Amino acid sequence: MPGSRPETEAVVLTADQMRRTITRISHEILEKNPKESRLAVVGIHTRGAFLGERIHRLLCEVGGRELPLGNLDISFYRDDVAARGVVGVIPRTPQPEVKDTNLPFEIDGATVILVDDVLYTGRTIRAAIEALFDFGRPARVQLAVLVDRGHRELPIRPDYVGKNLPTAPRERIWVRLEEPDGVDEVVLVRAGKEA
Repeated sequence: MPGSRPETEAVVLTADQMRRTITRISHEILEKNPKESRLAVVGIHTRGAFLGERIHRLLCEVGGRELPLGNLDISFYRDDVAARGVVGVIPRTPQPEVKDTNLPFEIDGATVILVDDVLYTGRTIRAAIEALFDFGRPARVQLAVLVDRGHRELPIRPDYVGKNLPTAPRERIWVRLEEPDGVDEVVLVRAGKEA
């Protein structure tokens, strides 16, 4: 993307900064859960699942043991699905693409690290917790996010934050990851423009 970046975009985390941030989050998780025998990582589709895989890999390497990894689709738990499907209403955002949920371990009694890319209103996390509890009752759920941009509508606070990035409501944060996007970076898109 170098040379072709719109003036409305500003990189706030480079690939190297993202790598260091994810490493720091992983170490913080291990420090907060040193004796937790039932620790599991669950990423929220789509980018949270890729970040969850990265955090999981580091937790296994640094912690010296294999941990369960899963991913969660929240499409049908969102509180705006019905509004997006109303006839004659043009949605502000497209209908979510349904992905597979894969939780190949026992949720009951586990400490689940829920991973997402950006925390904004808190509605995605609310939906993820509801979806997770349909699979069992974890002992605790901890939240790890790469970027917290503020503007919460629900009382949700992350346990692990890569970067606090206060934004204006009309600004956007785009997390681009190597796996789906071909590049690792976090970009702030200024108000009134789309990426």
